[in-house]
Amino acid sequence: MAKKNGERTPKLRLRLAAPDDVPALVELTARIYTPENGYSAEMLRSQQTHFPQGQFVVEYEGKVVGYCATFRIDEAAALAPHTWVQITAGGMASRHKPDGNWLYGIEVVVHPDYRRMRIGQRLYQARKRLCMDLKLRGIVFGGRIPGLARNIQRYGSAEGYVQAVQEGRRRDLTLSFQLANDFEVVGLLRNYVPSDHDSLGYAVHLMWRNPMLLDQPDIPSTSSARQLPTTVRVASVQYLQRRIASFEEFATQVEYFTDIAADYNADFVVFPELITLQLLSIENTELPPTETIRKLSQYTPQVKELFGRLAVHFNINIIAGTHPTEQANGDIHNVCYVCLRDGSIHEREKLHPTPSERITWNISGGDGAATVQTDCGPIGVMICYDSEFPEVARHLVDQGALILFVPFCTDVREGYLRVRYCAQARAVENQCYVVLSGNVGNLPGVNNFDIQYGQSCILTPSDFPFARDGIAADSTPNSETVLFADLHLESLASARNAGAVQNLKDRRFDLYETRWLPKTK
Repeated sequence: MAKKNGERTPKLRLRLAAPDDVPALVELTARIYTPENGYSAEMLRSQQTHFPQGQFVVEYEGKVVGYCATFRIDEAAALAPHTWVQITAGGMASRHKPDGNWLYGIEVVVHPDYRRMRIGQRLYQARKRLCMDLKLRGIVFGGRIPGLARNIQRYGSAEGYVQAVQEGRRRDLTLSFQLANDFEVVGLLRNYVPSDHDSLGYAVHLMWRNPMLLDQPDIPSTSSARQLPTTVRVASVQYLQRRIASFEEFATQVEYFTDIAADYNADFVVFPELITLQLLSIENTELPPTETIRKLSQYTPQVKELFGRLAVHFNINIIAGTHPTEQANGDIHNVCYVCLRDGSIHEREKLHPTPSERITWNISGGDGAATVQTDCGPIGVMICYDSEFPEVARHLVDQGALILFVPFCTDVREGYLRVRYCAQARAVENQCYVVLSGNVGNLPGVNNFDIQYGQSCILTPSDFPFARDGIAADSTPNSETVLFADLHLESLASARNAGAVQNLKDRRFDLYETRWLPKTK
């Protein structure tokens, strides 16, 4: 049953494997390798017994569709020549060493019907997080090269084939994926899996080095059970408003930008406030402004389905701009749908409608500002005018938010600069990151949405660990584009705990406080 605030159960979950998963994993590996070559129940139970925190599954709508198995091993064994049977003890993981300083990858499998959902990528990310959490030196394993048998004559040897893939002259289904995920080639392993005829028995000895071996400042604490990543990549879409002929055309444009952000491995992509007003150009009929907005609200189910599906499909968290949404009592609220890559959807409402929104569209303000828990830590949403009220940002940061997203919509430069200057102040006051995304272009004939002025940006606190001007990324005004920036969470911890100024610590609670009233409805 959906919750009142619009949140629902995740469709896709990455979690630790459990004993109850064994039958499903036997079936999954048999589907991949044939029943004779798949994993037995004894092998899977042994892996979980030896190293339970190193076995992961992905389930989609309750069905196990991906599996990843690992164990710990010492460096000498990990980097020496070996076969799969030798190193993994025939898949039992009984060579696991609790004090081993490398993570060895036994297996990653994905159900064939779910291979376009970046499930393998999620499993590799889980491995990397585990490696960093345990402060191990890195990850090592033998990777298949399924294109070798078909191309051995052209390249003369396994070494020549691997070199061609490394140099980009050849694409191998598996090895190219590994290299794109920052693994480096150590060498070749002969007779790694003799029955792997596509790879002629070879495997590429691959290694990923833990980039966080040195101690780092503590990341601000959150309620997440898992340690946060040290770096979060965000993308901001500066979106051009233009006429469209159908909802499908709108969906195509949104999917295009989501795909771009995902291709650049962004953890978040944010779209502008009122992005869905573009849908009013489909029929382009003259209606009173209040009726126009109420008509737009009829697209709510399609909007939620679209962004929710894209988040899961492209493995990215989406701050889906805003969409005017009719409430149960008939009011219209300006709602931001935060669609996470686990399939859950969260609603965050604009608290402060502008005078023109209230007068022209009869939009009412929401009554709560809660963070959203994500796999990159808690985040907050301030919709345009909300950023001009410092209480909102402080309330979100007090709940643990590290990044504040500001979808905005401004018609002229003066309005844009109000939002920009206030957002920069929020970053300084709260020692957090603030990401802005705005519309550009125009929609003639759409009431109160005639012209747009936008210059999206990604803002930082103003201190030594950050960009010189407190701007991690900036756009050209009024041009459609996508911004990217890597936000370093440990820099926030360093600034908050030992910065030139420490705004969060130095507040005078003996002089003042801000108290949020409980919801009345």
